[in-house]
Amino acid sequence: MPEVPAWKDHFPIAWVDDHFVTRREFTKSLVWVSLATFLANAVLVVLSRLKRDWGGEALPQRPIARVDELPIGGAQVFYYPNPDDPCLLVRLDAERYVAYGQKCTHLGCPVHYRAAARRLYCPCHEGFFDAEDGRALAGPPSRPLPRIALERRGEGLWAVGQA
Repeated sequence: MPEVPAWKDHFPIAWVDDHFVTRREFTKSLVWVSLATFLANAVLVVLSRLKRDWGGEALPQRPIARVDELPIGGAQVFYYPNPDDPCLLVRLDAERYVAYGQKCTHLGCPVHYRAAARRLYCPCHEGFFDAEDGRALAGPPSRPLPRIALERRGEGLWAVGQA
């Protein structure tokens, strides 16, 4: 009688049971499940954007700072449109203010303003954003920071929506 190979002791599957699912069938099912997951995600993203852009409620208008309380080159955190959405108000010069969502578009780490370089910096993975328009300059982030629309009303700055 021939000797039983050692590998059969480690994988005790009968030859008859080995043909229930082939590697090709398993791979095919993985591809189908991945495709279905991708399509479902794409549909949800499109629907959420449609709801936000066309059918969603208007964002609230909220005062965020007084004009004289932020020095030139200064930055201040505020929350808009919800109390759990941090944003960053930056005073670029005497009359120019910009505001962005404070969460990095790579992994959501908080960004900080560096006045000397006029850039927003994400310390998690060395990402940089332009303070003028929020576009990604370096590092892993590929999308710009979400911009908050500002309006000056008298001596106050108001967040009035997303730009």
